[in-house]
Amino acid sequence: MSEATSASMTVYSDYVCPFCYLGRESLSRYQADRDEPLRIDWRPFDLRAGKRTADGEIDHSVDNGKDDAYFEQAKESVRRLQEEYDVEMTLALATEVDSLDAQVASAYVSQEYPYETWLAFDEAIFAALWQEGRDIGSEDVLVDLATNVGIDDDTITAALDDEAHRETVTDAFTAAQQAGVTGVPTFVADGHAARGAVPPAQLRRLVEGAE
Repeated sequence: MSEATSASMTVYSDYVCPFCYLGRESLSRYQADRDEPLRIDWRPFDLRAGKRTADGEIDHSVDNGKDDAYFEQAKESVRRLQEEYDVEMTLALATEVDSLDAQVASAYVSQEYPYETWLAFDEAIFAALWQEGRDIGSEDVLVDLATNVGIDDDTITAALDDEAHRETVTDAFTAAQQAGVTGVPTFVADGHAARGAVPPAQLRRLVEGAE
């Protein structure tokens, strides 16, 4: 199967979602077992939408109904999946990190660079946050990650300063909501979806039932 005709899976995700990181590990395991390549058609999603103000900033004082018990349960679920997928993580949650700039930068790279370059950048963002505990909301961090995968630092700075690129990402957030996506990760193939860091076998059924 040539790259032009490679199968693809749509993946809605947000870099600050630990289950998105763990879900990508599951997807990587499925991809490794395939005979033919499977490309990721990434779609951004904003987990902080309920706290985001009109100027794009996050108001952490907004009550989103998630209490300490919710976060403890989430941490336990992360720990369980870490063990299941044998994944090292410095953080269990990243409630104070804003991924908007990371998603703007990633969307720009996905549009302007080859797929392999975007994938390397995407994986670097995930690793920077969840393996190294770096603030992916920092422009300096994003520029450093981009440079490490062969992207000129000036292009990332320019993309982050370009309101058109920001609008593209916020429009994608809206499109995700209109598509009925309410949580991430959400994996979609041929109109069928699976939500959460589901096992590789479930992703196989999702994709290969559509092929």
